[in-house]
Amino acid sequence: MSFVRACALSELEEDTPKRVEFDGLPVSVVRTEGEVFAIYDICSHANVSLSEGEVEDCRIECWLHGSSFDLRTGKPSGLPATRPVPVYPVKIEGDDVLVSVTQES
Repeated sequence: MSFVRACALSELEEDTPKRVEFDGLPVSVVRTEGEVFAIYDICSHANVSLSEGEVEDCRIECWLHGSSFDLRTGKPSGLPATRPVPVYPVKIEGDDVLVSVTQES
């Protein structure tokens, strides 16, 4: 599993998603509840950026139709989305947030 730098930890505000791209792959990086998560940035219901939504209770909500996805698993917790979105492993080295997008979970 190879990790690439997404951003600085100090750039992440609590409960505020940050969109990053890895070779055209959009990923939302989120710092919440003392952890950092990386989730595919496009809602599985509509072609909408999840990083424009709100974060609460370790979930990210799609602003367009209100579906929310668990940041740990990518599973939707409400309609209209029924399909999960990929999540990616994250590790912190110093102030660097590193994400592995080569192996989805």
